[in-house]
Amino acid sequence: MDTIAVIEDDRPTSDQLAGWIRAARPELTVHQWHDRDSAEAALARERYDLVVLDIELGRERHAGVAVINTINKLHQGTPVLVVSAMPAAIYRGIMKALDAWDYLQKTHFDEAEFVETFLDILRASRARRGSDPEPATEDGLSLDPLWQRNPTWRGQRINLPLTAQRILATLVQKKGQTVSYEELYEVVKSGRNRDNVRKHVSAIRDAFRDLDPAFDAIENVPMRGFRWSR
Repeated sequence: MDTIAVIEDDRPTSDQLAGWIRAARPELTVHQWHDRDSAEAALARERYDLVVLDIELGRERHAGVAVINTINKLHQGTPVLVVSAMPAAIYRGIMKALDAWDYLQKTHFDEAEFVETFLDILRASRARRGSDPEPATEDGLSLDPLWQRNPTWRGQRINLPLTAQRILATLVQKKGQTVSYEELYEVVKSGRNRDNVRKHVSAIRDAFRDLDPAFDAIENVPMRGFRWSR
């Protein structure tokens, strides 16, 4: 039976998140912790199957960073879903670099999106525990969004959130073919519109170009979608 930790200092928010989890999967055991010290003590006693974590805990602005470091030290590989009021544009990349699995910004999601993201991570974690396949490789690119490995490009790590990894995987799987916006909507959890997909693709290009300024493998197909052209 999976055991989940919700680490959130605001008790109404903690109760809401825990309630959503219990409503979606009544069989799960949910522990709630409200400060860094009690959370780290619990992590030392027990290995959780998934951790939902706020960055700010009480007066400690970045206590969640310390908690992730504790998780990585004690139980490397434990899935962490960060739920924080900190701006996603700034903190998503930071949390991903710390090996958090995904990031949701408070007030920018509803119950349905939280539950979908939570269950996606839980399923991926269970699948990873059940087997350990080799990640897909394409012309120097290694990625495996299902098992949450960090993608690499010619041996260098690419900092991409899960949704961007899924878009990239979809493009690579259909190498040389146009992937329509409608197909890409299937791997975007929220904001299923062309502008949002274009923003994700732009972020993917930027991440590659940080490592390889000459990167040009993702082509725009006007009015239709995108194509992996390598």
